[in-house]
Amino acid sequence: MGEASRELGISTDAVRKRISRKSLRSDRTDGDVRVWLDDGGTEAGREAQGEGGGALVEVLRDQVGHLRSQLAEEREARRRADTIIAQLAQANAALAARVPELEAAHEEPGDSEANLERQGTEQPRPAAEADRKEREGTPRHRSWWRRVLGV
Repeated sequence: MGEASRELGISTDAVRKRISRKSLRSDRTDGDVRVWLDDGGTEAGREAQGEGGGALVEVLRDQVGHLRSQLAEEREARRRADTIIAQLAQANAALAARVPELEAAHEEPGDSEANLERQGTEQPRPAAEADRKEREGTPRHRSWWRRVLGV
């Protein structure tokens, strides 16, 4: 077990845990524990993998570079979106501040009854005027040729 821990670069307790979890194969004979190591888990195996890993490292570096450029693009897009949102919020606040002013301007000219009462004169309403004309016998709307000819 001591040799296995040195080869793997971990403590003997870690080797015992791996044996109990069955992540390392081991045999017990006469009180001795033999641990079976493959080449990938040992120092020598890692050194052998390091020689052929140059291409893998280069591919991974390319992927990291690509992901970093994508991240930079997304950050820039997010910054632009935040700027647009801030501008829209400011415009909305400015419009909200003008709402009472616009409502007051809209209500004043449209309130004709109040204006008439203030002036002290009352004009007949269009419906009441039409009813009066019907009672008098005059049509509400004369055709153009009757108006021209005076008929």
